Amino acid sequence: MADGGLPVIARFEVRHRNYLAPDGSISRPLPAFASDATLLVALYRAMVLMRIFDRKAVALQRTGRLGTYAVSLGQEAVSVGTASAMRAEDVLLPSYRDNGALIWRGVGLEEILLFWGGDERGNHFSGPLQDFPFCVPVGSQAPHAAGAAYAFKLRREPRVAVCMFGDGATSKGDVYEAMNFAGVHKLPVVFVATNNQWAISVPLRLQTAAETLAQKAIAAGFIGEQVDGNDVVAMRAAAEEAIAAARDGQGPRFIEAVTYRLGDHTTADDAARYRPAEDVQAHWKEEPIARLRTFLVGQKMWSKAEEEQLATECHERIEAAVERYLTTEPRRPETMFDHLYGKLPKAYVAQRRELAGEDDV
Repeated sequence: MADGGLPVIARFEVRHRNYLAPDGSISRPLPAFASDATLLVALYRAMVLMRIFDRKAVALQRTGRLGTYAVSLGQEAVSVGTASAMRAEDVLLPSYRDNGALIWRGVGLEEILLFWGGDERGNHFSGPLQDFPFCVPVGSQAPHAAGAAYAFKLRREPRVAVCMFGDGATSKGDVYEAMNFAGVHKLPVVFVATNNQWAISVPLRLQTAAETLAQKAIAAGFIGEQVDGNDVVAMRAAAEEAIAAARDGQGPRFIEAVTYRLGDHTTADDAARYRPAEDVQAHWKEEPIARLRTFLVGQKMWSKAEEEQLATECHERIEAAVERYLTTEPRRPETMFDHLYGKLPKAYVAQRRELAGEDDV
């Protein structure tokens, strides 16, 4: 009996998952896939590529060769771990900070640069064509994910929609409405919230009074789990289980990946204006790449020579992609009209002709 003699009619709990401690040691028995050195090395290589690529993209932006860019510094394990658990036929609905997931699923580096350079051809990427493009409006991809999952269920297709967004998106009605709809209809969708502690300059404590973001799934009628987002093994394991459950008809799942945004929100932001440097420095001790590297070295799965070779390979691959991006012929201005309507209205036809330099006589 609760206070006042009233009966307790329901109890809820949120569990936290982690396997690798910040120093690379094992905190609990590892999942079976963690004995696969090939897989773990692939995860590590993908995260390193993402970090070096981010560094190059920022340099391009600072020199006027790329538009505003959102880095993933410190969050690489979330996108890589999640994407690695997906099948090719599943559908990814990314935010603007999930390049790691896109790259894992086959998107070309130059295609990502094209998008951030203002060229929509970057969204017609080499990965699975049914994956959704970058979503810049916060949380608006969540209803799309619920819709895609609803289609999968109606068609009896064993596919799952995986929707990724930041902690700030969980304060948006779009996200809760999508989660509520998904819970009611038991849809095959997994929501992954990257809790990097900051929604631009707004800290988590000013966004929500909830103890965890994972518990927000409870109100929608499904399971929410909190995961150490700096532990790629934990992210892979949580995503694998959640996606398998959704595919099996058990309904949606929610993963709160707790990490920290080590860089600025975007290249248009200066995080030093709203958070102390010592806080950021403290979180560097928890970052995912060094954590996994320490574990791999300790397990004799990785060496200094392999690390040096990886750095060389990443730099060569990135420089080649940058060259392809910079030498891509720009789209002509009139092509902005090409995908607006099935049949272009007359007013736009005239504007298109004018931009194309065509004689309207």
